[in-house]
Amino acid sequence: MPVTDEAELREILGLDRVAVVGCSTTPGKDAHEIPKYLIEQGYDVVPVNPFADEIFDRECYDSLADVPGDVDIVDVFRPSEEVADIVDAALARDDEDAVIWLQLGIHDDEAVARAEAAGRRVVEGRCMKPTHRALLG
Repeated sequence: MPVTDEAELREILGLDRVAVVGCSTTPGKDAHEIPKYLIEQGYDVVPVNPFADEIFDRECYDSLADVPGDVDIVDVFRPSEEVADIVDAALARDDEDAVIWLQLGIHDDEAVARAEAAGRRVVEGRCMKPTHRALLG
């Protein structure tokens, strides 16, 4: 069952390195504005977008598999039909404790169940920005 407990959400929001899958180069889009906010709050945001070389003056990676080093949170800004593949990529990484965060309107019950069965925490149906503001802001 996805994380809903405020204490656990605070703990998750206390993590540092966030891979943003579907990070956008377009100002005004949620997939641009939320990662920008996270950077402003001190998070180490790693953009993942195969159509960009750099976002926010940070190197952009083509896929989650290409991101070097550990990731604490995989923040997903892709359509629901892509969630299964993203969860599989997250589960294939060495950072075994990485939280999978599905932004508002993004869901895949089977992929969430698979992630949870593998011991991963999943946040679903919440946006990181207002959740951060409400719990830590």
